Amino acid sequence: MQLLIRSARIVDAASPFHGQLRDIQIENGLIRQIGENLEAQDGVRVLEADNLHVSTGWVDLRVLAQDPGFEHKEDLTSVCRAAAAGGFTDIALLPNTQPAIDSKGTLGYVRRMAEGQPVSVHVIAAITKKAAGEDFTDMLDLHHAGAVAFSDGHHPLQNPDLLLKTLQYLQPIDGLLMNRPEETMLTRFGQMHEGIQSTLLGLKGIPALAEELMIERDLRLLDYVMATEPATDEAGSLPPVLHFSTISTARSVELIRQAKAQGARISCDVAAHQLLFDDSALAGFDTNLKVNPPFRPADDVAALWAGLADGTIDAIVSDHTPQDAESKNLEFDQADFGIIGLETAVVSVLSQKRGLSIEQIIDKLTTRPRQILRLQPLRIDEGQPASLTLFDPSGAWTYDQTHSKSRNSPFFGHTFASRVVGIVHQGLFTKA
Repeated sequence: MQLLIRSARIVDAASPFHGQLRDIQIENGLIRQIGENLEAQDGVRVLEADNLHVSTGWVDLRVLAQDPGFEHKEDLTSVCRAAAAGGFTDIALLPNTQPAIDSKGTLGYVRRMAEGQPVSVHVIAAITKKAAGEDFTDMLDLHHAGAVAFSDGHHPLQNPDLLLKTLQYLQPIDGLLMNRPEETMLTRFGQMHEGIQSTLLGLKGIPALAEELMIERDLRLLDYVMATEPATDEAGSLPPVLHFSTISTARSVELIRQAKAQGARISCDVAAHQLLFDDSALAGFDTNLKVNPPFRPADDVAALWAGLADGTIDAIVSDHTPQDAESKNLEFDQADFGIIGLETAVVSVLSQKRGLSIEQIIDKLTTRPRQILRLQPLRIDEGQPASLTLFDPSGAWTYDQTHSKSRNSPFFGHTFASRVVGIVHQGLFTKA
């Protein structure tokens, strides 16, 4: 494919063209030329748009595909199309399928099904069999089969010995453990954040303490394992070995901030929807807003934005969790948790910003996620691979249809102040 992108603002701090308005010529999957008023040859597709911005391809660290096992909710084709429409060139899939991604056979199935898709699919393999938190998988075999990280996904590791031994087991391969921090014995039957709003609505609460205790525990265990390990090498900071998924409280942000200041090899992410809603949004009992971790009070939301601004929070994720109508069209306490977010995650954050620059937000979707997953670094420069996301940070866009098989989103009919134009990846342009 030959493509000429006209007059695009380059957003890439690693690029010598960062902040500049340039034409970008792409041929056979590579950036051939960057300049001004480049001539369009015969047969070259020309792409132009108002206020066009281009960055390296966005990466989502947390996506549930529901395939294999629950393909009626989402399959690998629909999830990849939704990802491309949302501006992502790379997605990391959680292992919570049926069967779980706990063997080379299931991992191989996912990788085969992902061939030929418009986005690159990276597989996070389960730490324990069936992601049940009991018996270890063969993580070394899964690593060699292509797993980029290890996690039990939606099931937090409750047993401290499992987490400790996983960190030790992954040390020789410098592997990544991803854990969602939640002490489930404190959250049983919980429906929303425990606080004034849950009391007013008569719903059982999920205390912030359940998340914060697990972060403290995991940090102590990491310190025990890594006591003799350096935090940096000659090239700078070493990649994280422990990643906290979807943190949601001010105390969590502060614990991670302090640990990073002490050199801990950790990283963390926040779900885009956690930045947009607080627990007062549940007053209408909309089950599309039922998520875990739950929406916290406004002070916690402000702390999450502050954590993004100062670098404590490394990445923004969609936490895309497709649920069918039978799982959501129920009384609030009976409905399943989860929101689909691939198509709306980034535009929703770009539409608000809350004091962050476009460059800061894009960094949470490109450079840092790639570092966390140990993916090849990218930059917008001549001779480099053309893995790009094209977007308009000030273009209005209404979310009225989805590529996902599920519709559990609170955003249908909502108009955002930003839009995705499309992605260039693996030699192809995919329009949003």
